[in-house]
Amino acid sequence: MATKTLSSSTIRAVFLAAEDLRLAASILYQAYVDDPLFRTIFQVEKSGYESRLRAAIREELYTFWLAKQPMVGLFSEERLLAVVCVTHASEGFGAGRFWHWRLRMLLTAGFFSTSQLLNKEKLVASVVPYEDYHMVSFIAVQPNHQHVGLGHQLMAAIDNLVLANGTSEGAGVLVTVPTYESFFEDGGYQNVNQLNVNGIDGKIMFKHKDMMS
Repeated sequence: MATKTLSSSTIRAVFLAAEDLRLAASILYQAYVDDPLFRTIFQVEKSGYESRLRAAIREELYTFWLAKQPMVGLFSEERLLAVVCVTHASEGFGAGRFWHWRLRMLLTAGFFSTSQLLNKEKLVASVVPYEDYHMVSFIAVQPNHQHVGLGHQLMAAIDNLVLANGTSEGAGVLVTVPTYESFFEDGGYQNVNQLNVNGIDGKIMFKHKDMMS
């Protein structure tokens, strides 16, 4: 499908509602199905990889929504074109998660994938050199609306979330794909640490609040 040209004046950034989660999950699945870390965590070599990944993304979004963690969508009229999901470390939302999330994940994604996802988050939290910060969990643009500036609008939404919070020191993200590293560098993020998760090398990139406007 051809990329459609959009004017920034036609795009509105709003917090996702419950009825938006299904479409948001679809957009995120398309963005992360080939991500090397997710392919490892959800065992791409075994049958059912796509089902496990879809289930995990659905459960993540549902848990974010229950915990009132910020999920911002970019809409053109009523169409959801892009989404970013951010968590805030100081609000008690971390690798422990809620018991019902663990149960639903175990039933849908399986024990191995659930434990690996939790271990990944614990490892990331252990190497972020800040105490109070936001973390980008998911970020994606619909494939047929990429390269028209929506990614940068999502970046601006992240900045606004951090700036609106009185205690957050900035925003971090785990990057395992070189292309995404360049994207975040362009947005003002800097490499602050490195780590290896399940054999996949990654970088923790961070944008301090002082660099946001």
